[in-house]
Amino acid sequence: MDVREISSEEVEVILSYEESHFRDVKAIDIQPAKLSQTISAFANTAGGEIFVGLDEVDKSDGTTVRSWRGFQDQESANGLIQAIEGLSPLGNFYRAQFLKCAGQIGYVLHLIIFKTREIMNATSGTPYVRRGAQKLPVSTPEALARLQLDKGITTFEDNTLAVPLDIVTNSVTVLEFLISEVPTAEPETWLRSQMLLATDKPTVAAVLLYADVPQAALPKRSSIKVFRYRTREEGLDRETLAFDPLTIEGPIYDVIEKAVTHTKEIVESIKKIGESGMEEISYPDETLHEIITNAVLHRDYSIATDIQIRIYDDRVEVESPGRLPGHVTVDNVLNEQFARNPKLVRLINKFPDPPNKDVGEGLNTAFAAMRRIRLKEPQVQESDNSVIVHIRHERLSSPAQIVLEYLDANDTITNQIGREITGLRRDVQMKDVFVALRKQKLIEQVPGKRGRASAWRKA
Repeated sequence: MDVREISSEEVEVILSYEESHFRDVKAIDIQPAKLSQTISAFANTAGGEIFVGLDEVDKSDGTTVRSWRGFQDQESANGLIQAIEGLSPLGNFYRAQFLKCAGQIGYVLHLIIFKTREIMNATSGTPYVRRGAQKLPVSTPEALARLQLDKGITTFEDNTLAVPLDIVTNSVTVLEFLISEVPTAEPETWLRSQMLLATDKPTVAAVLLYADVPQAALPKRSSIKVFRYRTREEGLDRETLAFDPLTIEGPIYDVIEKAVTHTKEIVESIKKIGESGMEEISYPDETLHEIITNAVLHRDYSIATDIQIRIYDDRVEVESPGRLPGHVTVDNVLNEQFARNPKLVRLINKFPDPPNKDVGEGLNTAFAAMRRIRLKEPQVQESDNSVIVHIRHERLSSPAQIVLEYLDANDTITNQIGREITGLRRDVQMKDVFVALRKQKLIEQVPGKRGRASAWRKA
């Protein structure tokens, strides 16, 4: 196994790590069965790393002190390695290396655990999940069913609904689709051939695709809510709502198109200070289209919450219910593919001008479109029950460069204007940029202007 010699500075960094959703520390005395619980939790959630060989002592004042006490030699960790290997027949769910530092005791085992496609059990046979810095056993049938949905092992799109069959066999949506795509097929025959009907009940996928109003059968989980907040601040404050939230309904093919159109119209109504004064904010059409399409097709429909699109003065946030499925994480989401709802993905692609033309390439297209117009790439964040994509209207240029470009076209710049054009949120952050530019003798403060009226100009 690889051994890496690290510096004393790196040791101090490792000792200062806080245990979190993605990191844990253990002493070398940990039993293999106990370690397997932590490994199971990371593999079943979002992956993470474990340092084995760090002691913790709780002090009377409530603080915790860590010290380095590694294995005497590499063979001393064989029992743990064997237990880890036994958790999965392929053994490709982790990477391991020993860390050693001159002046420190022994070898610390550093484990990197990857999120797995399948459910991984601890040696006891019980699977665990990670929540914050805790590992929680999946000990009830309901919790196991939830984990299977989160992992994409089962999919809610195949569940049947207790609604009349004709909401999908006699809808305007299915008739128009079949006339254009499968003109010789009868609705019920075709839907059965696609495994969208079970006995006399339609599946969730059938209702989402072909019912005229899926929201009647799937309330609170098949609409999109659009919010416009007149602020750049974080959080949801009703006082800053520009208007009552929009609710977009209909079959998912229509929902995607309407959501993209409404979002684009609202975004283009926002004004922002730019180099030439007040300018319209805009995002590439492909970015909004692909991210909203991805949210609709890959959300977890078992969760009774609508997709939310939140439009702020400087960003758009698209929140899709459900965690990332399978082995997908925020770090590999652009490179890995896993369809939580494979029927939705496949069948919506049969519609005229489908929203997912390049199946599997949607987010890559969205990110590339932002780069082309020199805006920062979207940021993907995973919470306990949802995935949020942040699309910020921030240029790739550094704040200092943006300030200098602004002063090429304008005589002066203030802190407020600087924050508007750079995307920096705090006065002190913007002031630091100005001070750094002044030290380089590139700008100077405008004489006679102080306090909130202070301004800067080219030196």
